[in-house]
Amino acid sequence: MYIFGASGHGKVIASILLAKKRDLKGFIDDNPKASELMGLTVYHSSEIKNIALEKVIIAIGDNRVRKQIAESFKADFFSVIHPSAALCENIKINKGTVVFPNAVINVDTVIGAHVIINSGAIIEHDCILEDYVHISPNAAIAGGVKIGEGTHIGIGACVIQGIAIGKWATVGAGAIIIKDVPDFAVVVGNPAKIIKYNGTI
Repeated sequence: MYIFGASGHGKVIASILLAKKRDLKGFIDDNPKASELMGLTVYHSSEIKNIALEKVIIAIGDNRVRKQIAESFKADFFSVIHPSAALCENIKINKGTVVFPNAVINVDTVIGAHVIINSGAIIEHDCILEDYVHISPNAAIAGGVKIGEGTHIGIGACVIQGIAIGKWATVGAGAIIIKDVPDFAVVVGNPAKIIKYNGTI
């Protein structure tokens, strides 16, 4: 197993894998200054000759960069779920997704590929989170919410039931979402309002 990204996010994922006594070979990072992290070797991507045959998790918080890496490198992407996370049996979690400590994912929820469900986040029943979404610590997503590809929900944000949030949007820290959010919008405040747009991907 390799972790793609030798940073703080990667350290948290490494701590989960090491606690589970998984065979973690090291990190992959193309930063020329990175050589070692947590006592593990940091490899340049060109050094992993058969990366397509290796198990890899992408530990990059930036949703756009995470997508670029996932599409650039063919590997056996795997998911990481902390043992303290509360996951209902009737959910679906796709490859490359990370679920951090004390997160909650409730019944009939579908989580896309390479999603981050950060510490203490709550995803209620019947939600759909598309690929490359990032739910920050202590964010609360009520039932029946749909969140589009690449959207980032900030720390402590709350989304009421039945809301649709578009792709590549940004919900600011502590924002309260009571109406739908369009693609690429940046929303902040209580109740949340659009302050700008991220542009296209």
